[in-house]
Amino acid sequence: MRGPHNIIRLIRTGATLERTGAMSVVMDAMDAPPLVRTTLRLIAWPFKWLGVEGDPSVPPAPRALTALGPAYIKFGQILSTRPDLVGNDLAAQMRVLQDKLPPFPTETAKASIESELGLPVEAIYDDFSPPVAAASIAQVHKARLRDTGEAVAIKVLRPGIERAFRVDIDAFYFAANVIEFLSPSSRRLRPTDIIAHFEGVVMGELDLRLEASSASEFAANTKDDKGFQLPGMKWDLCSRRVMTMEWADGVPLGDNDAIDAAGHDRTVLGDRVLQLFLSHALRDGYFHADMHQGNLKVAPNGNIIAYDFGIMGHIDEYTRRVYAEILYGFIKRDYHRVAEVHFEAGYVPADRDVDEFARALRAVGEPIFGMDASRISMGSLLSYLFEVTERFGMETRTELILLQRTMVVVEGVARSLNPQINIWQVAKPVVEDYIRQSLGPRAMAQSMGKTLMVLARFGPRMPQLVEAALMRQSSPPPEPRRRRRRDLATWGIGGLAAGAALATALAHLG
Repeated sequence: MRGPHNIIRLIRTGATLERTGAMSVVMDAMDAPPLVRTTLRLIAWPFKWLGVEGDPSVPPAPRALTALGPAYIKFGQILSTRPDLVGNDLAAQMRVLQDKLPPFPTETAKASIESELGLPVEAIYDDFSPPVAAASIAQVHKARLRDTGEAVAIKVLRPGIERAFRVDIDAFYFAANVIEFLSPSSRRLRPTDIIAHFEGVVMGELDLRLEASSASEFAANTKDDKGFQLPGMKWDLCSRRVMTMEWADGVPLGDNDAIDAAGHDRTVLGDRVLQLFLSHALRDGYFHADMHQGNLKVAPNGNIIAYDFGIMGHIDEYTRRVYAEILYGFIKRDYHRVAEVHFEAGYVPADRDVDEFARALRAVGEPIFGMDASRISMGSLLSYLFEVTERFGMETRTELILLQRTMVVVEGVARSLNPQINIWQVAKPVVEDYIRQSLGPRAMAQSMGKTLMVLARFGPRMPQLVEAALMRQSSPPPEPRRRRRRDLATWGIGGLAAGAALATALAHLG
């Protein structure tokens, strides 16, 4: 229910941040302006007693987000990858939200497995461990298959997680509706559509059969990618709330000390994780959209291992070309071409001036290129670009939200491995290779071939379709229906009669 009762939920959010001490921590980390800081605290402070206290042994920010629920935990996971935005200390605190949340009892997990798979746990697995990782939606146990002895990971959804997400999402919808009502200019940003997109992503994550399917498709796309591997699925042991896959041994990508001790080159790993993401997004149009450190490991052979495929992103071929041209234009500092791409894709209204937009884009790009390599940030680019496109009337593109968000997360992961990484330099070969393959003569020939195949399929119907289109074009537009006086009189007399009858009935009742 997306009614006003959600006001209580939103007030409780602010109250929890205040009660746990997270409000001031977050405001300090984000360097919030004094007016924003004062306003938020004045609103939240009177309701502090309504806030959830959380676990006092946990630092304030993760303590508050954990207490508020899974949707807020997802937000904290994103912040944990962005030390450049929230500072190293807060990012490190948030990292526990990735896979170190309080687990639910092992017996509850076993009961769920037995219910879902229809067999006792002991009949399927040996050496069933306590939880080895616990995140916002599910937790993972390690075991061995009884019939083969193979090590596997078993993912089990948290009990009641579906309802918990529904409560949070309903509150987010209410907040979006209030924002659109109070600030009509914000409708350009389509906050309700953004929440709807988030809802679709999360609901897909709550069916582990879909996650297993995503992992299978992702593995087929990336089987030839060097330095990258995925665990295989055990389809006969997967269901809506339980998923079984191969166990992946490796060092967590968020543990730099362990990576160094294992002898891996963090500079190489930082470059690789960024290039892999760009390659998957541009080449395949299908990418892992939750690539924080909690979902990545480094195998003993140096390969990057990805898991947790609940959130996957998909972008069509045309959008991939547009995105690549925008990135390539910024890399080459060809701001006029970046502006033209925005207009060609319909991202900016056609009545705006292309040259003026190009000058505004130059003001976005040049300061970034003038920075030291360690300060060049894709997140900063997206932030500045957002400000410019807002001024030129660009609407939020919901199909790009997941791509942009993941780009920011992956950049944070890469920078945590190598703070001196030059994002543009690392991205350039991947983007250039895609541009050559997708916009060159061979790509144009392939596009023409696809077009001819579509025309061939519709060939038998082409004469009828053309004839119908021409007839519609040549026919005069239908005249608007006019009510004749007799019709109006009839309606008027009927209305008077109905009114008189109603009045008489009320009089008799009186």
